[in-house]
Amino acid sequence: MPTIAVLETGRPPAPLRDAHGDYPTMFAGLLGEGFSTRAFDVQAGDLPDAAAFDGAIVTGSAAGVYEDHGWLPPLLDWIRTARGQTRLVGVCFGHQAMAQALGGRVEKSDRGWGVGLHRYQVVAPELWMTPALGEIALSASHQDQVVVKPADARVVLASDFTPYAGLAWGDDAISLQPHPEFSRAFTGALVEGRRGRIEAAVVDRAVESLKADDDRAVVGAWIRRFLSA
Repeated sequence: MPTIAVLETGRPPAPLRDAHGDYPTMFAGLLGEGFSTRAFDVQAGDLPDAAAFDGAIVTGSAAGVYEDHGWLPPLLDWIRTARGQTRLVGVCFGHQAMAQALGGRVEKSDRGWGVGLHRYQVVAPELWMTPALGEIALSASHQDQVVVKPADARVVLASDFTPYAGLAWGDDAISLQPHPEFSRAFTGALVEGRRGRIEAAVVDRAVESLKADDDRAVVGAWIRRFLSA
């Protein structure tokens, strides 16, 4: 059974944790019974020995990778060192952290908040993208975006709002801006909780978008296949 380190870089708002769980719990649910997971509290300085795990997932966070937090430089160093020692998956903040650590650049986007159910084109199908889809729909919740991709990264997912929505390096590192671990119910509660911080029209559109089906099951299968390779 593959053993996966989940690098917890942030937590959901407290009112949502009891109903939906924390991020390591969400990823454990996404991976299912065929995987064993162990959480590491990155903000507390807890980082795994990458070589001791079959893979590692870097979670989402309210932090920005360009901010001044004491735990961020060690995380970025860890990503650079872990590359080649284990299979890496980054999601949202984790996607941005991998891009920043490996030669790209992340900024707060002038496009504003990306929230609700977003659709992404599969730009370059990878072997782990089975079953194959030409487009996927997943929950989004971010202001920051990768604006310069690392030179050696391939773009695998894109949208007009998020041109670098999915990246891949070699055959052992991938990252996604959207959240396959988020249920639509959690995403809806999260965006409603930010009403006031996010303008009402954007929140309303996001909530309406979540009435459509998503592709969590398919993308979860993609990540399981990638981590099992």
